[in-house]
Amino acid sequence: MKEGKKYTLQTTPFVVPTTDGKVIKEHFGLASDGNSNLSIAHMIAPAGWSEPFQTPEFDEYTFIIKGKKQFIIEDETIVLEAGQSIKVEKQTRLQYSNPFAEPCEYIAICLPAFSIDSVNRE
Repeated sequence: MKEGKKYTLQTTPFVVPTTDGKVIKEHFGLASDGNSNLSIAHMIAPAGWSEPFQTPEFDEYTFIIKGKKQFIIEDETIVLEAGQSIKVEKQTRLQYSNPFAEPCEYIAICLPAFSIDSVNRE
């Protein structure tokens, strides 16, 4: 990461270790630069991927670049496709998954920053 007077250029995002085939590259946030106010990550969820339900202590914005991603938000199922975005407010129970045949590439922004201690996975 190169730091200038008025900007920070991120050239080496933190690659979050995973065991489920998901690729997570955090550009800004707790893991990459210690920022607890915001996290921005580029992610690729493989076909068939899913996470457990969670009730995060942060707002999460998701923008789909390629493919589709499924959200179960409380009792409603929503599928986002490339070019679509969503904001899920903190303290909302949800599950993220990609039950589709193709990978899903997307950007996630969390306010405050994502942390494993504040995601509250079930």
